[in-house]
Amino acid sequence: MSQRFTVSKSDGDRRPSDIQGEVNQLFEGDEPPTSSGAEREGAAGAEVVVVLKGDSNPKESSPFINSSDAAAEKSQQYDGKNMALFEEEMDTSPMVSSLLSSLANYSNLPQGSKEHEEAENNERARESERLGTLMGVYLPCIQNIFGVILFLRMTWLVGIGGVIGTFIIVFMCCATTMLTAISMSAIATNGVVPAGGSYYMISRSLGPEFGGAVGICFYLGTTFAGAMYILGAIELLLIYIVPKAAIFPLEGLEGAEAEAALLNNMRVYGTILLTSMATVVFVGVKYVNKLALVFLACVILSILAVYAGVIKTAVDPPDFPVCILGNRTLVWKTFDVCAKTIETANGTVTTQLWRMFCDSPFLNATCDKYFTANNVTQVQGIPGVTSGILAENLFGTYYEKGDLIARTNMYSAEDQDDPLTNANRYVLADITSFFTLLVGIYFPSVTGIMAGSNRSGDLRDAQKSIPIGTIAAITTTSTVYMSSVVLFGACIEGVVLRDKFGEGVHGNLVIGTLAWPSPWVIVIGSFFSTCGAGLQSLTGAPRLLQAIAKDSIVPALRIFGHGKANGEPTWSLLLTACICESGILIASLDAVAPILSMFFLMCYMFVNLACALQTLLRTPNWRPRFKFYHWALSFLGMSLCLTLMFLCSWYYAIVAMAIAGSIYKYIEFAGAEKEWGDGIRGLSLSAARYALMRLEEGPPHTKNWRPQLLVLVSTDAEQNVEQPRLLSLTNQLKAGKGLTIVGTALEGTYLENYEQSQRAEQALHKLMETEKVKGFCQVTVSSNLRDATSHLLQASGLGGLKHNAVLVSWPRNWKQGDEHQTWRNFIELVRETTAAHLALLVPKNISAFPSNGERFTEGHIDVWWIVHDGGMLMLLPFLLRQHKVWRKCKMRIFTVAQMDDNSIQMKKDLTTFLYHLRIDAMVEVVEMHDSDISAYTYEKTLVMEQRSQMLKQINLTKNEREREVQLIHDNTTPASPATPATPLTPTEGAQSPGEQIQMTWTEKCDGEPTKPPGAATPEGIKDIFNMKPNQSNVRRMHTALRLNEVIMKKSSEAKLVLLNMPGPPKNRTGDENYMEFLEVLTEGLNRVLLVRGGGREVITIYS
Repeated sequence: MSQRFTVSKSDGDRRPSDIQGEVNQLFEGDEPPTSSGAEREGAAGAEVVVVLKGDSNPKESSPFINSSDAAAEKSQQYDGKNMALFEEEMDTSPMVSSLLSSLANYSNLPQGSKEHEEAENNERARESERLGTLMGVYLPCIQNIFGVILFLRMTWLVGIGGVIGTFIIVFMCCATTMLTAISMSAIATNGVVPAGGSYYMISRSLGPEFGGAVGICFYLGTTFAGAMYILGAIELLLIYIVPKAAIFPLEGLEGAEAEAALLNNMRVYGTILLTSMATVVFVGVKYVNKLALVFLACVILSILAVYAGVIKTAVDPPDFPVCILGNRTLVWKTFDVCAKTIETANGTVTTQLWRMFCDSPFLNATCDKYFTANNVTQVQGIPGVTSGILAENLFGTYYEKGDLIARTNMYSAEDQDDPLTNANRYVLADITSFFTLLVGIYFPSVTGIMAGSNRSGDLRDAQKSIPIGTIAAITTTSTVYMSSVVLFGACIEGVVLRDKFGEGVHGNLVIGTLAWPSPWVIVIGSFFSTCGAGLQSLTGAPRLLQAIAKDSIVPALRIFGHGKANGEPTWSLLLTACICESGILIASLDAVAPILSMFFLMCYMFVNLACALQTLLRTPNWRPRFKFYHWALSFLGMSLCLTLMFLCSWYYAIVAMAIAGSIYKYIEFAGAEKEWGDGIRGLSLSAARYALMRLEEGPPHTKNWRPQLLVLVSTDAEQNVEQPRLLSLTNQLKAGKGLTIVGTALEGTYLENYEQSQRAEQALHKLMETEKVKGFCQVTVSSNLRDATSHLLQASGLGGLKHNAVLVSWPRNWKQGDEHQTWRNFIELVRETTAAHLALLVPKNISAFPSNGERFTEGHIDVWWIVHDGGMLMLLPFLLRQHKVWRKCKMRIFTVAQMDDNSIQMKKDLTTFLYHLRIDAMVEVVEMHDSDISAYTYEKTLVMEQRSQMLKQINLTKNEREREVQLIHDNTTPASPATPATPLTPTEGAQSPGEQIQMTWTEKCDGEPTKPPGAATPEGIKDIFNMKPNQSNVRRMHTALRLNEVIMKKSSEAKLVLLNMPGPPKNRTGDENYMEFLEVLTEGLNRVLLVRGGGREVITIYS
């Protein structure tokens, strides 16, 4: 291939050969020498064209220059002249310039589905740049907050609760949303918030469990809000707009029948409207968004009409009379004049009202007693803001279901014993009312504050617009609501306020009677606004569910993450419609409102909790641009949310919490593990730090002692654990629920063995998961295994949360010549645990121990309690028996009595001791009488010492050493009796055994000791065979043999034997003898757990 370079030549100093050299350097990957700026300015440029031909292979290798094409391209991102020092960081650390470029071009697109059809994606991207605070946050929040409750229930709330009571409710609810908005603003301005709104903020602040639980609650709240808006629209349609459209007619029906007919109408028309809305959303959400401004205009015009009507009442109150019989409000539908009779030219004539209560139109007709005894009065329903009616409406009037709506300050002649007749002629209370019910009904009218944060992906500057827009919208709506409470109470007659459906004012919408210029402005405006709010709910809820499903934190919802080709959440919309239908089947606006109040309140509560936690934990990443927040405000908001939940309905609150709790636990156990840097993790860290600091205050009391295990395992060349059953035993011992650290040691340097240590750590993690061991793993690398193990022993744990016991397997094949370092390391470990006052557990024959899946249906766990170790031998079997593997095994405790001990009294005392310890076990005292040391003991001791001395003195190769050990073993085996020989007399014990054993060693060679192959000094070998055993070792061997004999006699069939582990000798020259003693002590036993106490009491008789 050819390469063409054009090089500018400076005059004077630069020769063509220099230029050719620079070209060669360029070709070979080196930096060309550069001339100074002055030289370049003064140079007369001459162009030299050099054509290079070759295979483009570099001529020399440079440790700093990667000559590959990809590396060359990447190196261009670095200025070779200025950044050569950082060239080796290219693969992991980008240049700041490229990093800033990628951050500046960040597009905060939504994590959920696409918001529009594919054809409109580009248009949406262009529009999103223009969405500021007003259009992006303020107006959407206004539209979502103002809703059906304001138009259909606000006047009724004022009438029932009174101006003061309702004002308190409104103030509490508005304060809750304002405090929540402050917390939400802090979270929303703490970094970029992609579209996803409250779910995204909570999940990333409190973790996937809380995020999923609250996200689903928010989804359910939004879905039931859709049902509430649809029911409100149908109520407006059937009661105020087209009453004759009812499929189930209400005419002539009373009481329960009339109520059932109304609810059935709501269900039928609600289902039809829901189906229509779901179809619109399915066809295309773009139509919903285009109509959003129209619906918003309807809301604003309706509210302005109310305020205009209030102003007009001060000058010219509208004529909306209410007909009252005695003090009872009459349903003004089937009569025209509010009078019993009217005077005409032909005399007194009865009215339609007369005919309603009397059996004939004549004056002598038989009439209702109450009708006859009381006068009919016509009062003005809207007396006006200057009428002083406010004083009468200050306090609430609560009713039972079916009570008459009566005017409190009017006389009524009635007999309390008379039954109520013609009940359908009066305005009656349709539900039992009380203060907390009003809270539940009203609260949905202040929800919708998340509309701005839900659109954060479309905002020009979300961190600026969300706080300003949301707080401004809440301030506006709160002002409207609180002023409405006062103005309604000041303008409208009390009986009209308490008339929920306007039956006393010719069936008009009560708030419509106040509006100017016509009640129809409110009726039509509120109808369209409720339809629009319902469409918005059916649009937003499926997208929220899809966002949760796509996060994969709730496995059961994964199917709802899919949708149409353009991303529209089809399956989510179907589920939303089904849940919404369940709300419509309830059919009562007053019953649905508290349900969605619960879910919204729970969502708001966790937004406040998230802000408070982040503020108190002071996590480094918590740097909100919105500064007007405080953790106390967030806690106040959270407390208000919790209070309102139980005020609305304590049983709904418990159900909502149970749903959220169930979702939380489901995600915790079955959900995908997500690490989002959430506040709960930060809270865990803070709590852990606090607990660790508390643990540092002193050692735990004996009652709180539990085995905090450091489990030392070894790994093979592939980093697989060689003793997996060690972790099975760990799991079975962890009934104490203490700390577990599984550690392994690697030989080498950390720098060279880092990947190996990572593989070992992964293997430990995997095995711990398989064996269901909850704890931590730790891998230590050092120049030798002895030091690495010592480092593990010293450095594992943190503060007061450190191990107090070490579990390590007995070294297998320690007698083999190449394993001498293994048993030396083991004995050093025993010494170190003793020095550190740590308990030591050494299972022997670990491969014979049961796995976690095995079950012992019978058998015994035998404890041989020889020396007091602080109670470890008592506690360990108790812990083991808590596990299902050992649960059916019985516990037996053996202790050894000497000649001068009273074995009967010892048994009584031990039984009493176990009773006080609350441990069920059989007790047996084994008497060991003093006996003479047998010849077998002498012989075994001497063989042990000879082997030890021989391995020290003879410099053999590995194979020769193994052959020598085998030879010694073969020579001694014939003379070693299977059972201890007859005890010798003291004089024999002093001389005969040595001679006997010497004869044993020489009998095959006619008195001459066998010369080992490779021995350099035969005289040295002769000294070994002529040596006499150390008396101290003889005594130890005698004890080991006698104890083993007794243990085998009593516990040969036991499932597990626990016994005290004697300590190593202080003189290190006898270390190999120590291993032999332990081998003899446990010989013939299948499963043995050797135990050394840590020097402190671990079990107590006190409570």
